[in-house]
Amino acid sequence: MNDYLLSVILGIIEGLTEFLPVSSTAHLRIAESLFHINLGDGYWKMYTIVIQLGAILCLPIYFRERIAKFLSTFPHGENGDRTALTHPLGLTAIAFVVKVIGKHLENLYIMGASLLIGGIVMWAVDALNSRAERNGPTATGGRIHTWKMEAMNLGQAVWIGACQILSAVFPGTSRSMSTIAAGQIAGMSRASALEFSFFLSIPTMVIATCYDLLKSLRGKGANPIGVSQIDAHGWAVLGVGFVISFFVAYAAVAWFMAWVRKRGFVPFAVYRIIVGALVLAFASRLGS
Repeated sequence: MNDYLLSVILGIIEGLTEFLPVSSTAHLRIAESLFHINLGDGYWKMYTIVIQLGAILCLPIYFRERIAKFLSTFPHGENGDRTALTHPLGLTAIAFVVKVIGKHLENLYIMGASLLIGGIVMWAVDALNSRAERNGPTATGGRIHTWKMEAMNLGQAVWIGACQILSAVFPGTSRSMSTIAAGQIAGMSRASALEFSFFLSIPTMVIATCYDLLKSLRGKGANPIGVSQIDAHGWAVLGVGFVISFFVAYAAVAWFMAWVRKRGFVPFAVYRIIVGALVLAFASRLGS
């Protein structure tokens, strides 16, 4: 397949799946198997980092007004009832610190099981909160007590950061899925849990991705490739993937935010279960 077309396809896959609770890592690994690409190769390993960075950088732009508001109200908050620790920016930082980035166990069986189990968990958690979501913030006695990100507390931030460990250890779990489900379990609404998931991914993924990219370009780390080894064609392929991933991710975030405010996560849970089952079947066929 032409490298540029391949870059467009992989950029679309990354942009669509990075922030949806379906695991971009699992989808890129599935693409590796389908297109017979060795994403463990130095160049393609760096390529996945570059397109991930492209997707991540859409968040500060999409949430620029919210970020500006949080910066202007730090540390006391819009209503003057917050501290540096309980302000949304402080809570994001705390969850980021708690989150431990582990080594991926890149195995199709693990990814398939993580997709399937994660889909079941997501479905169950969303169903648990569905009645409270329908009743809205004016109702009393429901499971949801945090309808806006500004109303989060310290315990919720620590809990969500800890739950992200699952996405680091088991690829296919999905960082966004673990964050959203953890938030809902902790009494957050769909919209507030999703928004916090996006905010938390900014420092988490930008720092981790830039660090991996720097190591790769300096010829260090696993499967490194130095800058001198990349020709003009290689840089062009990287650029195509980066740009495609950025714009597709921006559109995906905008659509996802609008969808979740009106509907739930069940369709994504069903999708995870179906894809997880297919991946397990495919892995079993490869192993036989």
